[in-house]
Amino acid sequence: MKSTLDVIQAPIAAEMEQFERKFRASMQTKVLLLDKIMGYIVKRKGKQIRPMFVFFTAKISGGDPLPEATFRGAALIELLHTATLVHDDVVDESNYRRGFFSINALWKNKIAVLVGDYLLSKGLLLSLEHDDYDLLKIVSNAVRELSEGELLQIEKARRLDITEDVYFDIIRQKTASLIASCCAVGAASAGADQETIERARLFGEKVGMAFQIKDDLFDFGTDEIGKPVGIDIKEKKMTLPLIYALQQADWLTKRRIIYNVKNNDGRKDRVQAVIEFVKQSGGLDYAIQTMKNYRDEALTLLRTFPDSPSRHSLEQLINYTIEREK
Repeated sequence: MKSTLDVIQAPIAAEMEQFERKFRASMQTKVLLLDKIMGYIVKRKGKQIRPMFVFFTAKISGGDPLPEATFRGAALIELLHTATLVHDDVVDESNYRRGFFSINALWKNKIAVLVGDYLLSKGLLLSLEHDDYDLLKIVSNAVRELSEGELLQIEKARRLDITEDVYFDIIRQKTASLIASCCAVGAASAGADQETIERARLFGEKVGMAFQIKDDLFDFGTDEIGKPVGIDIKEKKMTLPLIYALQQADWLTKRRIIYNVKNNDGRKDRVQAVIEFVKQSGGLDYAIQTMKNYRDEALTLLRTFPDSPSRHSLEQLINYTIEREK
């Protein structure tokens, strides 16, 4: 039985296999320790959703068959994004990533930071060696936005004064910018004009916004599986369901809930009190509707591209991102 992602991936299955071979080969190095770590990184790859967005967007933008630049663009995004994840795990002192041990857990922080730097330089060189300046500009902008979004979230988390507008700014930079860059890279690598590249970028941004709101909903136990319930609350992260619920609350309730978030110390009763408050205040329904609005905006943009199997798969991929259970 094929998984949902296998069915969605069908129009680009051959290209995805080709990409995996090329990417694996590009990660080989003569430094034994580094080669071992690169092998580990390649082995624990996730669902490969980022390359899928690159390839599908390239195809609907006129890149059929896919040019070599599209494969390089997908590799560039994987390299730079993996570098940021390796560094993130060091900053967060995280021992796990997608159910595997993180690089810093296995090889310590110093090596993890150097590995992140190495991946970053590999991505830069890959683009410079082939004069892919347009692709490098798109991805470098996404990495800058990603860093700014993380820092904005840290700054706001200290005071817990995040408004909806600030929340949307944070997730646009932290999450949506990456999927937006995948789609812009796909269109640019296929030789599309500037208007088409921007339309593809905006489409990816809308998908990314919906994707992150779905992720935030997992925190409130809306599915049986996914990330641990209440992890964002424990880490004092203000997400859309909680922000909306607080907007509806009276001053005293708001004060009590913010106290529970600030001083939860991982206590289950305080975290659970926040979750119940959000559920009863309509925070989940509001976030679900907002997520669906972004999904609909993404679909409207997608339908401005010519009909094709790749466009149909992208429609399925959007729905997959908001219906997934982990």
